[in-house]
Formats: sequence, C-alpha cells, structure tokens
Amino acid sequence: MPRKRSTDDGDELLVRLRSLTAQARERAELQRSQVELAIALQRGMLPRDLPEAPRCHLAVQYAPACYGLNVGGDWYDAFAMPDGRIGLSIGDVQGHNIEAAALMGQVRVGLRALASVTSEPGELLTRTNDLLLSLGSDLFATCTFVRLDPSTGVLESARAGHIPFVWATADGKSGLAEDEGGPPLGIQKGMEYPVTRFRLTTGGVVILLTDGVVEGPSLSIDDGLDHVVRLAGIAAVAGLGAESLAAAVIKGAGLVGHEDDAAVLVVGHDGPDLEP
Repeated sequence: MPRKRSTDDGDELLVRLRSLTAQARERAELQRSQVELAIALQRGMLPRDLPEAPRCHLAVQYAPACYGLNVGGDWYDAFAMPDGRIGLSIGDVQGHNIEAAALMGQVRVGLRALASVTSEPGELLTRTNDLLLSLGSDLFATCTFVRLDPSTGVLESARAGHIPFVWATADGKSGLAEDEGGPPLGIQKGMEYPVTRFRLTTGGVVILLTDGVVEGPSLSIDDGLDHVVRLAGIAAVAGLGAESLAAAVIKGAGLVGHEDDAAVLVVGHDGPDLEP
C-alpha cells in the first residue's frame, strides 16, 4: 500500500509539472507575441525614406531596446515642406510598451500634419503639445523640431524637454546647442517654446539623438553627450559622411548599456548656395 501511494504521489507531481510547464510556455509565447507586435508597430510608425535636397545630407540609425517589452517610445522624422525647407523631428514618448509605440506614431504624424499649417518650430511644438493633451493620454513626450533651409544651411530649432542636439564644424569645433527649450509635450496646455537659429557651415554636421544613445547603466548622460561631441568633431575634420557618422554614433550606444531605444538623425551640409 505505501508503495502505491508513493507511485500515485509521483504521478500527481508529474501532472503538476506538465501543467506548470504548459503555463510557462503559454506566457512566453504571449510575451513574444507582444514584443513582435510592439516592434512591428514601432517600425511601421517610422518613415521609410528621407527627403533629398541639394547640398544637404541626411542619415538615420535606429536600434530598438532589446530587453522584454522595452520598445516603442523613440522616433525620428524628416520630410520636405512646400517652401523647399526640410522639417526634422526626433523625440521620445514616456514608457516602453505598445501604448507608447502607438502614441509615438500619433505625435510624429501630428507634427507632420501641423507643419502644413505652420512650420515655425516654436508654434508647431505649442500646437502639438495642445494636440497631445486633447488625446487624453497619461503619457508625455520629449521632442526637438528643426526647420532646415538647404540652400543656406540655416536651421531653426525648438526643444520640448529633449536633450540638445550636437553640432560640429569642419575646423574641429564641436559642442551642444545652447537653447532655452521648454517643457515636454503633454504636460500643460498653452506652453511656449523658444526658437534658436543655427547655421551649418561647409562640412558642418548636426546630430539629433535620443537619450538611449547617451544614457544608461554604464554611462551618465553627461559623459555620453561628451563622447558624441568628441566624435562629431573628429568626424567633421575627417570629412566623414553622414551615414558613416550616424553608424558610429549608434554603435556608441553600446557603451551605455543600451536598455532603451536609440535613435540618431545626422544632418550634413556642403555650405550655402553661392550662385546668384
């Protein structure tokens, strides 16, 4: 009799183990499906092509987060405007899930749509902020919007809680944009965003990026930005192309531990058009 009870107990244990294994497999499959959905949604929200303009060189790099469901928040965009200028945006929606990916797409598309009404960067961010609040989401977003004139190299930028862009000139000077900026989008209605003007000289570059490139467990954001500033200066002196520079910057995201999305948008310029 004891021997039979022991056999029955063993069989019951095996049944329980099979049940737990099946449940664990189902949870893993569900999580994998959620990750695949978030990544597909994220990629579908990002632009497939970049605009082309004389004397102007654009390049992007994007690396999604690689842990669990940590995907969805970061975006970049570049599009031609009716007056011949180029609109550039980069940003980060709070959170790392499907909701963040969906809101990221709404903000990016909203910026494009509102740019047909006003391309002035400060006013554009004000309108986008009010739009985001009208959606009723609990999430907020940081963003930088730049309006670039390819013929002159003049860019005008406004920043909503986002990290400043990096600049470099062909003579080796480099640094961070010194602009006042404003609060993130989706925090408070009626916010104003100051506009800063900057001119890209011949061989100069501007790097827009998200904090996943420069901040993580292995590196502070200040050290990460310093690294990109030095890299930009070296690249400008060496005449490194926009695509190669973007690839080098995103590779550096590995130094920070890369637990977040990482987006890089590089703008290079051949100098102003001197033709009469």
